[in-house]
Amino acid sequence: MKKPFHLAWFLSQGYGPKSWRGDWPGSDLERWMMPDLFVDLARGMERACFDYIIIEDSSNVPYTYKGSHDTYLQYAASAPKLDPAVLVPYLAQQTTHLGLVPTLSVSEYPPYLMARLVNTLDHTTEGRMGWNCVTGSNDGAAQNYGRDKHYPHDERYDIADEFADVVTRLWEAWEPDAMVLDPDKPMFADGSKVHAINHDGKYFKCRGPLNAPRSPQGRVPICQAGGSPRGQQFASRWADTIITNAITVEGMKKFREEVRRRAAGWGRDPDSIKVLYLAYPIIDTTVEAARERRRLLAEEDGRHVDLNLSGLSRLTNIDFSKFDLDEPLPADLTTNGHQSSLANWIGKTPRSLATGSNRQGFELVGTSDSVASHMQEIMQEVGGDGFLIFNTYFDRRYVMEVCDGLVPELQRRGLTRKAYAHKLFRDNLMEF
Repeated sequence: MKKPFHLAWFLSQGYGPKSWRGDWPGSDLERWMMPDLFVDLARGMERACFDYIIIEDSSNVPYTYKGSHDTYLQYAASAPKLDPAVLVPYLAQQTTHLGLVPTLSVSEYPPYLMARLVNTLDHTTEGRMGWNCVTGSNDGAAQNYGRDKHYPHDERYDIADEFADVVTRLWEAWEPDAMVLDPDKPMFADGSKVHAINHDGKYFKCRGPLNAPRSPQGRVPICQAGGSPRGQQFASRWADTIITNAITVEGMKKFREEVRRRAAGWGRDPDSIKVLYLAYPIIDTTVEAARERRRLLAEEDGRHVDLNLSGLSRLTNIDFSKFDLDEPLPADLTTNGHQSSLANWIGKTPRSLATGSNRQGFELVGTSDSVASHMQEIMQEVGGDGFLIFNTYFDRRYVMEVCDGLVPELQRRGLTRKAYAHKLFRDNLMEF
């Protein structure tokens, strides 16, 4: 018996322009802010029985690269973005099982406001919400919320620990049977089963309870992407699904084993955490055609080095325009931003980082059959738990190639589900 694995989609660059440039077919420049393309994506994912979609987000126009926001706006890179929570209801109306996971930062929301928003969305989606918990990394965003800089890296996770504790207690402040709904007594809700949390901590103070009943899932699934040691500590304590960009198959296996070890240390069942790895499959009718598309993408990267370096700059708060393109990055670089990302880039040249369309140690390039076979081999070696598909500038063709081309081959092999077994997102996530 093959062990099935999970599939999800990472909507990188969030609710913003996708295939808007002329070199992507199907560009829809005038209507990028409409939900149409994202609804098509969600429908495709539901046909393919994906577990969930993560909607990435950030709330600033970056200016790290060359000290200016010009490059970011020239390429629509990291800006503009619309609020992901607004997109969720549109996706929910067009799907019935797909998990919906907006990014909501602990650096930008008060715990009560965030808990209330997610509780409301879990009610209105009938139990399909998740929360992508991030701590914030770019100082430009901090400056939009009253701070000059973000807190130090590890302290941000201390804050996130307390934030997650407050939020989950608010979600559970109404007992499951607190709503009586008896008009004859009359009693809508039993006040003895609704509890203030009276939290008074180092970073937050909150009385509670939420002014809305427990949602279908109660504690919604939490997604996290911390790759640093402190990030892994947080994720192993709180996350139900962890997303990561391990560079090699060996690194994927090592990361998963470490997360599971840490989870056991918190008294959790390691099998209750699903680790998904970023993957960018390129599918075509022949292996040669797929490789040619891969070559053209790399060629495109080479024409826009500044675009890709601006992204590295945003993630690390380091201006990559200051480094020689062909000199390895110095070993003494440090960041208060994405530490695990920077660690993977040390010793490489900026040019190699900017022109590598596939920054993993494995390539998923070929026909549906050959790519499915490779994915199967990787998961067998790693042990689980699945893949997180991403394509920054995807179009409708790419959605179909993955959802209606690759996934049916995975299903034929018994590697991914052919139908949803449960109504709630959490139950589907924990199905295998």
